[in-house]
Parts: sequence; C-alpha cells; structure tokens
Amino acid sequence: MPALSAIPSSCLRKLVCASTCAALLAGCTWYHREPLAPRDTSTSLTALSRVQIDPATMPLPELSAHRFDPSDGLDIEEVAMLAVANNPDLKLARDDLGIARAQAFSAGLLPDPQLAVSSDYPGMEGATRAFNYGLTMDVLAIFTRGPNKQSADATVAKTDLGLLWQEWQVVAQAKQLFIKARFQEDTLPLLAQQRDLSRTRYERMAVARREGNLTEDALTAALTSYSDARKLYTDAERAAEQTHHDLNQLLGLSPDVQLQLVREPEDASLDDATVDNALAALPRRRPDLLAMQAGYEAQEQKYRAAIMSQFPSLTVGFDRQRDTSNVYTSGFQINLSLPIFNRNRGNIAIEQSTRQRLRDEYQNRLNQAFADVAHLRADDAILSRQLEQTEAALPGTEHAARDAAAAFAEHNLTLGAYTDAMSAALTKRVDIATLRESRAEQRVGLQALLGSGIPDAFSSDLTLTEAHAK
Repeated sequence: MPALSAIPSSCLRKLVCASTCAALLAGCTWYHREPLAPRDTSTSLTALSRVQIDPATMPLPELSAHRFDPSDGLDIEEVAMLAVANNPDLKLARDDLGIARAQAFSAGLLPDPQLAVSSDYPGMEGATRAFNYGLTMDVLAIFTRGPNKQSADATVAKTDLGLLWQEWQVVAQAKQLFIKARFQEDTLPLLAQQRDLSRTRYERMAVARREGNLTEDALTAALTSYSDARKLYTDAERAAEQTHHDLNQLLGLSPDVQLQLVREPEDASLDDATVDNALAALPRRRPDLLAMQAGYEAQEQKYRAAIMSQFPSLTVGFDRQRDTSNVYTSGFQINLSLPIFNRNRGNIAIEQSTRQRLRDEYQNRLNQAFADVAHLRADDAILSRQLEQTEAALPGTEHAARDAAAAFAEHNLTLGAYTDAMSAALTKRVDIATLRESRAEQRVGLQALLGSGIPDAFSSDLTLTEAHAK
C-alpha cells in the first residue's frame, strides 16, 4: 500500500470526501414502503386458539397472577387479559407512546452545526478565485436543550401512565361486559318462560272467546300481557346481541366469534376502611392523575424554556476566506438578536396560561374522582338493600308458584291465576338477576376508580413526577 505522501493531493481530497460521504450515508435511515392491509385483520376463532399472553405484561396484579388458556373457555380474568393484549384502541395508544419516545429522543439531540461555502470567479486575467468557508453553531439551542429534554421525558411519562390508565379502563369494560353477558345468559331463559306462559294463556283465552265463554275485555288484557312479555324477551335478545358485539369489538375479535364464558364472576364488596385508605392515596394510585402530574411537569419545563428563550438568540461561527487578490483571512462571526420588541413575551404568556389550565384540570379531575367514588358507594348501598329485600321476597313468591302449579295440575285453579303466580315468580328471579348484575358492574367500576398498586414497570415515571414536584 503506498504511503499517503505518495498520493496526489487532489486524489487525497477525493478519498477523504468519499470516506466522509460513506460514513454519513451509513448512519442514515432508509425508506421502506409499508402498504396497508386490504382485508379484515380481526382475530378469528382459529387465531384465538393460538393466542399466547405473558401474565408478566399485564397492568394489574390480579391479572399477572392468572394463566391465560382459551382451550377451556374464558373466565373474567382471561377476558380482561385478552382485552389488554388485543384491544384495537390500546394498540393505537401504544403507537402514541412510541411517538412520544421518539420525540424525547429528538429533543435530546444536539443541533447540527451550519456549514456555509461560497466561491467567486473573477472575470479578468490574473485574478484569483475567491472563496469563503464558514462554520456556525446555535448556542441558545444548546442552553435550552436541558429544559426541552426534561419536558419531552415528562411527556413520555405522561403518555406511559395514560396508557396504563387506558388499560385499566379496558379491563373494567371487559369485566363489566363479561358480567352482563353471563347474567343475560341466565335471564333469557326466564324471560322465554314468561313469554311462553303469556302466549299459552292468550291462546286458550282466545279459544274461549270464540266459544262465547269469555268477554272481549279479558281477552284484550291477555293479549296486552302477552305482547309485553314478548317485547321484554325481544329487547333482552337485542341487548344480548349488543353485548356480544361490544365484547368482540373490545377484544379485537371477528364478529362471528362466539366466546365460551365460564365461571361466575365474583361479587365481593370493599369495606369502608379499604375504600377510605384508597381515597387517601388516590393521587399516587390513579394512573390518570399521575399522568396529569407528569403533563404538568412537562409544561413547567416548556414554561422554563420559554423564559430562557427571551434572552438574545446567539449564533457563533468561524470562517476562512480568500479574496480575488489572493489574500487569505480568518475570522469569526456572531449573530445576536436584539430583544427590543418581541423578547418572546407572547410564548411566555402562552406557556404560563397553559400551565394554569393544566393545574385547574388536574384539580378538577381529582375532585371528580372523589365525587364519583362517593356516588358509587351510595349507589352500592342502595342496590344492596334493594337486592336483600327482593331476595327475601323470593321464597314466598316461589312457594306460591309451586302451590299454583299443583292446584292447576289438579284442575283446582284457573289458567289466569296459574300464569299470574308463575309470572310473578319469574319476574322476581329476573329482578334479582338484574340487581346482581348492576351491583357487580358498579363494584368493578368502583375498583377501577380507586385503582390498585402501580406495577414496577412504571416506577421510573413516578420517580420523575415526584422529583420535580418537590
């Protein structure tokens, strides 16, 4: 290999230039086209059987301790785990988190220096080509890098905690839809029995009316009762179909997937001491409140950067030049804005007002959380009392229905009295199921409002918000 001194200077410059260009190109990102999918990509029943979910990725402790196995049906925890892993809106939220992380990476990059090259060619004999090489750097951008980076990091924490809160909401929605679907499976047969009883009574009374053994008013009342019972059953069918649609959409499943829901959901109440302790620690438990704290810290840093930007914008550079008379000069240049009219006062006022709005928004959310918890606690007490009263009346109603059935079988009771007694028992059972469903859904909602332990994966977000809050 020849020594560098043996290589002509023109070739050496070309070699250095080529090496520099190659190094720059090696660090560039290349474009790759990614076309849109032309078909439905929702999870099918076949694909669902192959879904694997790592419990360690779940956002709540009760889900992290549960095993996902769709081969034997899905219980309420498995439905919640599938919702976290496959919900379409959560996928978009995770994309937003990726964008926030990319923005934080961008905010931490130093500004590139500016290289200026110019050349003048003389139009007379004996003159030399003139050139001017300059290199400048925005100094103020370096000073404001710290606040901008801290603001971007706080925005990442806000987005991360916001994603966690959205996952909690999806878990609560999945559990509530599971509860609704399971109770609808229990109440639909009861409403079908009530409809069939009303139809039997109407058909027999219609025969009696044609034979002249019944008045028109009595037949009209029977028809109205049958129409009401049929409407109740039809409405319940439509509600069950809506629940199926909502659950599949929440879980990211194809419309034709029919889930096998197994095991009854728990309906455990929270004692007053547990609720009070959770309320006291609410600002440290609820991810949405923590996300708003991180967002407030991000705005604090934007406000700080705006204040720093009121100082003169400073650009420093060095240049090397040669004029047409072959005289070489070296020097430096400083570009300094004069803060006379603007002084960034407009942006400072905007960031300050935005900070105040975020402060008020956080306080409103915290106040609303306390109000929502108080409302659900009061509603739970009302539902519990109503359910207790309805359950206490059920044995007597069912006993009357059994006696009516026995008397009707022995032809000692009229059809109308028999169907009234049976319908009363069925109505009472439907009322109990409806009250249990409402209370179970309310308790799931209360647990979602109170929050639970924040997973270790988010400890860095909490550290960030706490460090700047002091």
